[in-house]
Amino acid sequence: MSHAEREAFGVYVHWPFCLSKCPYCDFNSHVRHAPVDEARFVRAFAREIETTAARVPGREVSSIFLGGGTPSLMQPQTVGAVLDAIGKHWQVSRDVEVTLEANPTSVEATRFRGYRAAGVNRVSLGVQALDDVSLKALGRLHTAREALDAVAIARSAFDRYSFDLIYARPDQTPQMWADELKQAISEAAEHLSLYQLTIEEGTPFFGLHAAGKLQTPDEATARALYDVTQEVCTREGLPAYEISNHARTGAECKHNLVYWRGEQYAGIGPGAHGRLDIDGVRHATATERRPEAWLLNVEERGHGVVTDDSLNSEERADEFLLMGLRLAEGIDPQRYAKLSGRKLDPHRIAMLREEGAIAVDADGRLRVTKSGFPVLDAVVADLAA
Repeated sequence: MSHAEREAFGVYVHWPFCLSKCPYCDFNSHVRHAPVDEARFVRAFAREIETTAARVPGREVSSIFLGGGTPSLMQPQTVGAVLDAIGKHWQVSRDVEVTLEANPTSVEATRFRGYRAAGVNRVSLGVQALDDVSLKALGRLHTAREALDAVAIARSAFDRYSFDLIYARPDQTPQMWADELKQAISEAAEHLSLYQLTIEEGTPFFGLHAAGKLQTPDEATARALYDVTQEVCTREGLPAYEISNHARTGAECKHNLVYWRGEQYAGIGPGAHGRLDIDGVRHATATERRPEAWLLNVEERGHGVVTDDSLNSEERADEFLLMGLRLAEGIDPQRYAKLSGRKLDPHRIAMLREEGAIAVDADGRLRVTKSGFPVLDAVVADLAA
């Protein structure tokens, strides 16, 4: 069996709708006050899957990720129909990982059994915080109690589940965060995604922050919060396998590893991105972001793709570096050399090693160290130069 057949292949499906827009969010999510025509969207998803599979036939799907927006607003039968379409046009691995992002509100928690029956085997919950004041400030529609109740339902319905928290929130101290994190780990079992609050342009938080009405921690506090994150998670057996993702050994999210290891994935639905190898060339695809415009595009021509760029060897290698160095396992420099046609600069590697920002393992793998991670962007920029 050739490497190409064995390589992981993911399918990302984007459900773009939310009940309300969170003030920190810059994802492609849309609030609609009229009911969404799920049947029509499912037909369009199936059509775009068919068109994409015709471009990259014969792949075995190792992971499926239903992201958003809020995919847990979909009826379980809608999810089932999307999964059926994927199974109709590609072969699906027997141990496929099927993740659904869900909001931890009581309404959606009742659907978990239906998702399980539809074929979802892992759920990722957008908890974001475990105290009500923060949740309100983050514009979330659930309380901490509701979130923990939803986590308990997820635990009973799925073998695998994860949840997200946002830290470096206004007024958060390292001690408060350490306590919250310990509570989270006692509930999280195997996987946590932990993100520092970033103020993104075009979001309500951006305006508030610019006007001085939203204080975020200064650099020293943010760094202390990051350090607490690493210490607590490592001590509790959930070390970082990627800069923002923590898991027990073997519980890493397979789908996310597809992105970070530079493997291939199809992007289906409004505003979805993909990376596909066609005739030896890596294509970076993206679809129309506006849901209704995407829908009309798919109905007219079978897909909603609006950009389809061929990456040259340099771009391909840079992306591999940028994504791969986010992983604790690091990268194989030989793969970089094969992609780019040139080796990484040994002089730069030596300098970064001396500074303690990177390490080179016995088998030649290059990885960013614990002290290199907080300045990851600078390390990557230095190596890619």
